[in-house]
Amino acid sequence: MPLALITGAARADSIAAGIVPRLRAAGWTVVTSDLSDADLDADLSTADGPDELIAQVNREHGTITALILSHAHDVQSGILDTTAASFDLHVAVNARASLLLIAAFARQAGDDGGVIVALTSDHVTGNLPYGASKGALDRLVISAARELGPRGISANVLNPGPIDTGWMDDDTRSSLGAMTPLGRLGRPADVAAVVEFLVSEEGRWISGQLLKSDGAFSARY
Repeated sequence: MPLALITGAARADSIAAGIVPRLRAAGWTVVTSDLSDADLDADLSTADGPDELIAQVNREHGTITALILSHAHDVQSGILDTTAASFDLHVAVNARASLLLIAAFARQAGDDGGVIVALTSDHVTGNLPYGASKGALDRLVISAARELGPRGISANVLNPGPIDTGWMDDDTRSSLGAMTPLGRLGRPADVAAVVEFLVSEEGRWISGQLLKSDGAFSARY
């Protein structure tokens, strides 16, 4: 069976955790990573963590076919109250770790090819270091599609819009749902369906794209 590594799957109600059963049902072997409560622990804030994670998966499970990047560090702050340390940590986890994971994934794939899907976000105002680091992630993945395409690796960024993963209160859930033209908030299962297609043989011709699957949330204006 093909092997997928999904980062950021520690919480039971996370997007990553929602992707796991969908891929397993489609015939994938799936391993997950995070700092706790996942198959593998990995500190992606360190320079060595990404390489160590890929190496551990290779040792224990074999060659990875699909890399799904759903990890994120997220502490809300804006222009005036974002510290240098906070900004650096966001970039280290959300951008640098993703770059290093992609590079290690490509090296272990060799000539067999594979697929990369990274989860991103438009949220920046009031959430500046998170949004800025996600913007860097977008560019990294699109660049990977160009550079790694000759190796048979497709790469896309997926923006699912606001997903109710337990962080919303009732007012937030109601207001964001009302702002979504299709009339409801997205769920992890909605994201999982798109990811399943992108990692399939049929979906891999799509590459180098920033895709939005947000119920037209981003098209509301």
